[in-house]
Amino acid sequence: MVIVHESEDHVLSVRTMDHRQSTNSEGTVHHEPRKDVEDAPNSVEAVDPYDFRSAVKSEQQLQELRQRKHGKELAKYHKKQNELIESLLKPMEDHAEDARVEEEAARLPVKIAIWGSLIANLSLCVLQLYAAISSLSLSLLATGIDSVFDIGSNVLLIWLHKKANTLDSNKWPVGGTRLETIGNIVYGFLMGSVNLVVVVESMRTIATHNSADDTNTLHVPSLISVAAALGAKFLLFLYCLPLRKANSQVEVLWEDHRNDLFINGFGLLMSAGGSKLKWFLDPMGAIIIAAGVIIAWSRTIYKQFELLAGKSAPHNFVQLLTYKATTFSDEIEQVDTVRAYHSGPNYYVEIDVVMDANTPLWKAHDLSQQLQDKIEVLPNVGRAFVHVDHETTHTPEHRKTV
Repeated sequence: MVIVHESEDHVLSVRTMDHRQSTNSEGTVHHEPRKDVEDAPNSVEAVDPYDFRSAVKSEQQLQELRQRKHGKELAKYHKKQNELIESLLKPMEDHAEDARVEEEAARLPVKIAIWGSLIANLSLCVLQLYAAISSLSLSLLATGIDSVFDIGSNVLLIWLHKKANTLDSNKWPVGGTRLETIGNIVYGFLMGSVNLVVVVESMRTIATHNSADDTNTLHVPSLISVAAALGAKFLLFLYCLPLRKANSQVEVLWEDHRNDLFINGFGLLMSAGGSKLKWFLDPMGAIIIAAGVIIAWSRTIYKQFELLAGKSAPHNFVQLLTYKATTFSDEIEQVDTVRAYHSGPNYYVEIDVVMDANTPLWKAHDLSQQLQDKIEVLPNVGRAFVHVDHETTHTPEHRKTV
């Protein structure tokens, strides 16, 4: 027999023929039905218990704010607040469904971006190496080296993505999402090392140059080759621009195409300047390009290290977690601690909730498990851990006393 008990916020289903025992003052044993909250198919979240909707500004109100003196910033603030309220009141299932739909819609464009970049980079690598070797231009050599590593970046990202999806969960319990982060760091160090060689070689050329040569030899086919690569990179940059938030691989490729626009464009100008104006413009261009690549990849490496080191999730995401935990069930009296931090590109979430000390163990377990399951379906959440306590006066969990 299945018995269903309905509360204000949750539908509590019962395991078939599953009972708990209790003893009254007369010593008589009674069997109480055990309601399994964890298996409840559809728990209904609170609609708007704190009346956040009353704070939403309409488009007309926002327009009136914009017309005030210095009102644009105020309107911008309220628009962000509207977005935050909408995010808080949206059920967690809708967050997950929106992310799934967005991922499905971007799947084919993402594949085109990844494989299109690989094929294009392979073709452009041949053109740019031809330009660098035939012209002996250091600026074009810097762009040629970067094009070779573009192919390496594509191959590495594709391989790591496939490897991350096929790791043995017994050997790697947390999965392979951090492999891509590690790959980006390794690749960034390689890029920095090679471009450091270009800087040293360019400085050596400046120091040992024959002062009788005022300009370098102009090699038109090499300039045309680099110009063609510049145009192709611009098209790839535009294609990856709207997709960069949908996939971490595409975001790295987009950054790479963006950097190549500067590299190829500046290298083209400095190589031509060394042939028409002054010879030293070419090695100076190579130094500037290589230094720019080193700086750009140093920033990328720093950001990737932050993800591995466990940087905190964005504040608005922590707000979302806090609100969802607070309004999840009437059995949750308080939310003690909410932590969300990176473990690679995904988040790990830790939530400490407080329930009444007399709450049955089965109910505390099932509610916390259900909350954990709902959090883990949110976009970018790798793992979630929910801890249940009966008071808030203790030292926060996982804190060492120094």
